[in-house]
Amino acid sequence: MSDDHAIASDLKRADLARLTGCNLETIRYYENVGLMPDPPRTASGHRRYGTAHVERLSFVMRARDLGFTMEEIRGLLSLVDRGSHTCAEVERMGRHHLDVVRTKIRDLQMIEAVLAGTIARCTGTDTPDCPLLDVLNEGQANSERVVRASE
Repeated sequence: MSDDHAIASDLKRADLARLTGCNLETIRYYENVGLMPDPPRTASGHRRYGTAHVERLSFVMRARDLGFTMEEIRGLLSLVDRGSHTCAEVERMGRHHLDVVRTKIRDLQMIEAVLAGTIARCTGTDTPDCPLLDVLNEGQANSERVVRASE
C-alpha cells in the first residue's frame, strides 16, 4: 500500500473539494491525468481521501494559480515524488517558467499599447470609420497577402 493510501482518512471527494476550494470535476480530471493518486476505496467502493490528497491537490492548484502548465506541474510532482530532488532542479524549472511568464507579460504590454493607441484614435461618433476596425482589418489583409504569396 502506498503512503497516500496508508494515511487516508474518511474524506469524500466533496469534502476534498470543500477543503481545497477545487471543483469536483477538476479533481476527477486531475485523477484521470495522473496528477492526483487514486484514493483508496471502502469495501463498498467509495473513494476516501486523506491529508496527502489535500496537500497534493493544494500544491497542484497553487502551481496552476502561478501559471504552471500541466506538464510543468507533472515534472515538479515527479521531482517531489522521487524524493531525491534538489533545489537546483526545482530552480531550473522555476526559472524557465519565469522566463515564459516574462515573455507573456511583454507580449501583453505590446497588445495593450496597440489597443490603447488605436482606441485613443477612435472618435466615438456615429460614423462607420473606426480605427480599431481598420487595425483589425489590416491583420486580415496581411494574412491574405501571406496566403497569396505562399500559393
